[in-house]
Amino acid sequence: MLMRLKQTLQSPKYHPEGSVWNHTLLVLDAAAQMKDQSENVQVFMWAALLHDIGKPGTTRNHKERITSYNHEKLGAELSAQFLSEFDCDAEFIRQVSSLVRWHMQILFVNKSLPFADIQSMKRQTSVHEVALLGLCDRIGRSGADIAKEQLNIQIFLQKTKS
Repeated sequence: MLMRLKQTLQSPKYHPEGSVWNHTLLVLDAAAQMKDQSENVQVFMWAALLHDIGKPGTTRNHKERITSYNHEKLGAELSAQFLSEFDCDAEFIRQVSSLVRWHMQILFVNKSLPFADIQSMKRQTSVHEVALLGLCDRIGRSGADIAKEQLNIQIFLQKTKS
């Protein structure tokens, strides 16, 4: 599953670093720097590794535009399959796959897209963990504006309060 990330290209507009694998490595670097802010470092780091595992199965090139719609949903399923190959307990797998499932909510919530589902996200995982993983995802790109991405996370946290 991880090998497929190397061959999966992304939109150069949003991911100038190239393949999903290159992006994943940048996300892992960011996550390693921020892991002490996590509620569960092991869950957080596995989610950082697997957050885009659904992209190879959902990436399409349509009219010279690369998209990966619903990669977070497929990624939740694939991350559970991936982790089930190891000696991981069911709760650990659920926590990792839930973070993978909800990591795109920052974009959806901040842009008021119809895919935003704050209540379901809150039932399944920690908003704090989604925000932390989301920050790593957003700064794990070549040329990311860290201050802008931190502001996006603050907006997300504000919108998901209550």
